[in-house]
Amino acid sequence: MILNTALKKLSAEQKFMISVIIVNGGNYLYNLILGRILGPAQFADAALLITFLLVLSFIAMTFQLSTAKFSVLFEDSIFKSFINIIYKYSSSIGVIFGVLLIIFSKQLQQLFNTQSAAMFTIFGIGVPIYFIMSVNRGVFQGNKKFDSLAVTYQGEMLSRLIITLILIYTLGLQSSILVALGIAISFLFGLLPFRFQDIEITKKHKLPSAESKYIIKFFLLTAFYEFTQIIINNSDILMVKHYFETYEAGLYASLALIGRVVYFVAWMFVMLLLPKVVEKQKEGESHAPILFKYVFYITLLSASIVLGCYLFPEFVINIMFGSEYLSVAPLLWKYAIATSLFAISNIFAYYFLSLDQYIPVILSALLGVSQVVLIIFFHDTLSDIVIMQIIAMAILLIFQIFFFVSYQKLSKKGSTNH
Repeated sequence: MILNTALKKLSAEQKFMISVIIVNGGNYLYNLILGRILGPAQFADAALLITFLLVLSFIAMTFQLSTAKFSVLFEDSIFKSFINIIYKYSSSIGVIFGVLLIIFSKQLQQLFNTQSAAMFTIFGIGVPIYFIMSVNRGVFQGNKKFDSLAVTYQGEMLSRLIITLILIYTLGLQSSILVALGIAISFLFGLLPFRFQDIEITKKHKLPSAESKYIIKFFLLTAFYEFTQIIINNSDILMVKHYFETYEAGLYASLALIGRVVYFVAWMFVMLLLPKVVEKQKEGESHAPILFKYVFYITLLSASIVLGCYLFPEFVINIMFGSEYLSVAPLLWKYAIATSLFAISNIFAYYFLSLDQYIPVILSALLGVSQVVLIIFFHDTLSDIVIMQIIAMAILLIFQIFFFVSYQKLSKKGSTNH
């Protein structure tokens, strides 16, 4: 009764924030349980699949953010045409990526030193569903239907956790195949609730030239930025899997998972930031205060996580993964610094993405590539990998802040001249 009353008082936005925390907590639990059940060597393969899932989520996020933005801007027949066209393209690209994973499964097995190629094939089968799911989420996000958006995330998370555990404890197959199967099935649950409204498969849809050009411009800009996200956020795990032995790769995967907690929470703010900034810009109102609010939240959260990792590294690793992973404890706070710097600069980048600004996206791309180059040259130890990321992410954040200050000055000059 008290809980129901408390929930009624919360706004849809606040409920969504709570939901995201629960979903991230569930995804975390999923990773931690796998880490404990499988041990460092087998967990390395499972962590690779989870990394592939993150890479997929970044690619599909291009469709989600584009759908969210234009769900705010477009109305009536233009929105109907837009939604049908984006579903068609997202499905096609999903099929292409899925087929590529299946065709090159053997080569991926060799490249990442995995136990099986079948895990990539199973994952590839689920990819098209993920792209359709992302467009569906984009509509909910743009229309601020945070209740429905929360349900799609919860369904995906809970089904993945439960199904994977059932498969591991009931079937005697290779753990990486079972993890891939659990991930692929969870995409189907992530489709619910599905918004069938406005979908017309049999009709041909066309957008006016001006709107079509605007969509393509924003889509390419977002796709480019999401590509930089993939490089920055996942290249370290993929390169460690390539350069180091399986055991060490498993240890690093546990380190990355704990250190990234701040980044996963930051996603919640990105989800709320984009439609708000687009709406404020549409109405000609000031949108910088929204950015300040979310940067403050992420900075506060980052500082507390880094401090916790610095003061109690062994306690954190022991609680989360167990004593087998303790050797990476000294690196935990350093990794948390790298992800914190990235999470803060990410809020700036998505803010500018909402405003159709290109330079921060190009900066992210350059720093993403520089991170990869630094790791290629300096990868003797796991410590080297972490330090290279801190250097790259610190430079990225400095550039983002510098660009924001310059942008604010130009905006003020522009409004004064008018």
